[in-house]
Amino acid sequence: MHSFDPTSLSQSWPLPSIPRPIVTFGAGSIVGDAHYPAYRKGGFPIAGLYDPDKEKAKALANTWGVKAYDTVEEAASVEGAIFDLATPPAAHARVLRALPDNSAVLIQKPMGADLDAATEILTLCRRKNLKAAVNFQLRFAPMMLALNDAISKGLLGEVVDFDVHLALDTPWGLWPFLEGLPRIEIAMHSIHYLDVIRQVLGDPIGVHAKSIGHPAHRMAQTRTTAILDYGEKIRCALSINHDHRFGRMHQACEFRVSGTEGAAYVQLGVNLDYPRGEPDILEIYPKGGSGWVNVSLDGTWFPDAFIGRMANLQRYASGEDQMLVSSVEDAWNTMALVEAAYASTAAPATPIATRP
Repeated sequence: MHSFDPTSLSQSWPLPSIPRPIVTFGAGSIVGDAHYPAYRKGGFPIAGLYDPDKEKAKALANTWGVKAYDTVEEAASVEGAIFDLATPPAAHARVLRALPDNSAVLIQKPMGADLDAATEILTLCRRKNLKAAVNFQLRFAPMMLALNDAISKGLLGEVVDFDVHLALDTPWGLWPFLEGLPRIEIAMHSIHYLDVIRQVLGDPIGVHAKSIGHPAHRMAQTRTTAILDYGEKIRCALSINHDHRFGRMHQACEFRVSGTEGAAYVQLGVNLDYPRGEPDILEIYPKGGSGWVNVSLDGTWFPDAFIGRMANLQRYASGEDQMLVSSVEDAWNTMALVEAAYASTAAPATPIATRP
């Protein structure tokens, strides 16, 4: 018999006592597929949304029965709102400048197009005294909350290995604004994995990375290999391929986290047949156990992680939470890791000696 009780692991974030209305900037697919389903499920009131594409904004607003604002300024004037930026990176700073000082705001990842933009956003948030977090919502997925709880309880011992493996067929056409951008895969996708690795392992010393495109389309990068340097004790590697278009049988989207006394396996199901997705999976081989134990998950990354992400921001804004997870201060460090990965991919590899 296992002494480990999988039902003892925390999988959700507490909700705010008095939810505040949410005003969203942006009417892209992520809002209708994840933000609004999560907010309705979590009991958060949605005041309305703004998007420069008025027809798209009205269509989404009508679907959810909320107001479509005519301007950024009108949306930013809603009293007592939590502001939800589901905007492309280049639009973040403009919206932030329009918000009232001292506002609470959730900023879509990435925190700007590059580290310089992230620094501008950080400086802007500091100047306006914004309670600002970046939407690294993977940290709040039930599987990740449970994994971190298991690690904190010592069920894996000391974590010494973290593997990220993706081989799937991502429908990049859902995000037409990405085409033509110079940074895609790491900045827009694997940034989630780099962020949760930082949460589990802390900040690495450095990174070796190579990110490339694919002949089948015009996206800048869709395939990445990276090694994060944590010294001589911890091994951390990512193998990411968004162009494995040969059927479901050998596709994968998974983490393998190994400790000195236990291990965990995670399947991130949403990326398999996105956006419909497959179930998330968490299995743990606990310290002192004799086999793998399935952790029954109450919810999925999409949309449930968005509930926890918004709940923490709302609770922080009201004083119910003392810590703002993925604050702009912490998120800047994830952006610094992303910047280092792009610097690495642009640099030449160690040359191999030629035979004399």
